[in-house]
Amino acid sequence: MSLPIEIVAKGLHRERQKAGLSLAELARRAGIAKSTLSQLEAAQGNPSLETLWSLCVALEIPFAKLMESNIPQTQVIRFGEGPSVASEIAHYQAILLANCPTGARRDVYILNTQPGEPRLSHPHPIGSIEHIIIMKGCAKVGLTAEPVVLNEGDYICYPADQEHIFEALDEDTRAILISEQR
Repeated sequence: MSLPIEIVAKGLHRERQKAGLSLAELARRAGIAKSTLSQLEAAQGNPSLETLWSLCVALEIPFAKLMESNIPQTQVIRFGEGPSVASEIAHYQAILLANCPTGARRDVYILNTQPGEPRLSHPHPIGSIEHIIIMKGCAKVGLTAEPVVLNEGDYICYPADQEHIFEALDEDTRAILISEQR
């Protein structure tokens, strides 16, 4: 799945307006044609990683800031899917799973789990979010009321200020857990 140009267009326009820059000035700072920037803000074209990176540097924002949009409370991205952008000069593709809100704290863990009793977690502080990527095996993960079965490479994000579950379905299931508190 390639990066949705509509999200990029809204992000570029929003961030350019915040910075108080004209199309011409942002294009100059990024080293791209004004017409290219105009097309991107009009949700036309297929920008390369290098073009978007140049724009982010010129805007002095992290790359993920361009992808900010309203997303559902629980988000699942299957391996090989998700908004992506490719390099023009290398065999390199970046798939954005989640961006970090300003002022948030993130802790990163590797989970080594076995089938058996599921791990039920009580709600964490209000505003807490958990991100899980399955590295090996299979697990049932997410809000207790609506868990999702994830396979290797799959990603889920859910509000951890509600009761949630992690249940390994395969032997030696391994996952990355990113706990975010705002």
